[in-house]
Amino acid sequence: MLTKDSKIYVAGHRGLVGSAIKRNLEKRGFTNVIGRTHAELDLLDPVAVREFFDRERPDAVVLAAAHVGGIMANSRYRADFIYQNLQIQQNVIGEAWRHGVKKLVFLGSTCIYPREAPQPIPEDALLTSPLEYTNEPYAIAKIAGMKLCESLNLQYGTDYIAVMPTNLYGPGDNFHLENSHVLPAMIRKMHLARLLSEGRYDLIREDLGRLPVTGYTADSTDADIDAILARFGIYADRLELWGTGTPLREFLWSEDMADATVHVMLNVSFNDVKGDSPEVRNTHINIGTGKELHIAELAALIKDEVGFPGEIRWDATKPDGTMRKLCDVSKIHSLGWHHTVELKDGIARLYRWYLTEKPGHCR
Repeated sequence: MLTKDSKIYVAGHRGLVGSAIKRNLEKRGFTNVIGRTHAELDLLDPVAVREFFDRERPDAVVLAAAHVGGIMANSRYRADFIYQNLQIQQNVIGEAWRHGVKKLVFLGSTCIYPREAPQPIPEDALLTSPLEYTNEPYAIAKIAGMKLCESLNLQYGTDYIAVMPTNLYGPGDNFHLENSHVLPAMIRKMHLARLLSEGRYDLIREDLGRLPVTGYTADSTDADIDAILARFGIYADRLELWGTGTPLREFLWSEDMADATVHVMLNVSFNDVKGDSPEVRNTHINIGTGKELHIAELAALIKDEVGFPGEIRWDATKPDGTMRKLCDVSKIHSLGWHHTVELKDGIARLYRWYLTEKPGHCR
């Protein structure tokens, strides 16, 4: 049983959801929430991770650290995605078990499910057919992490729960044009396209100075900037986006995900999710809204919020990814948690955050 002074280690405490989890715990009155930056602790280094657990002896662990990215990054850096995530999971979950940590929450991803999974996707759809090719290495790593948790529970009596969030967005998001996820990438692209339409190269330079892209320098001319942004489909009169716009996606506000994670850590045990079958499987928990929309509809919402007056065009020569992956959230609802932030409001909040916080490349 955790108390307000229990030591809780949040791995990935500066990331999108990890930072929100840390804030959520502190808001609930937990006074001993710890984290380490990458410079302080390299989670790929097994010796460093073991020494950290030797020193700190946390009572509970939230593993939110991961090597993540969108379709482009997953396609180009397949080895990085499987190797780095397997290594992080092996080190953190393994040392938690070796040091007697009884409570751990592992964050996976709904990309663990088959490409042609039934919709909405129930937890029991896991490993029933082939994965989506573009993110297969990442998905396999996440499946291994959740199965490690499940297996430790069955063999050693630990209480390690895996939660599978849908697509997340929110404060602290990654807006880098070359490796961000679809929603923040669209917000920034739409923002830059609007500035181009207004001829505001001063503000574009400020934006690119904070979050640089390949080829941009302080000496870049207006024509240079036009050419650089064109590589990402960003023009004064139009925005060109990958795919057809037809895939359906579900999006969850990161602070809602944090609240769900803490809810599970405090109120849900392995016994609550393992069922009665002698063959225990699929004890993970989907976290989402249970609501979806087409990517083209998402682009239209962002266009309206940002105020870009141009046209949206779709490049069907680029991959769409999985056509649909809506979570069945009946399990988390039955365990007492529901989301609170709807997508339209979340987009407005995130765009305001982008404009006011002016995130730098370190995010």
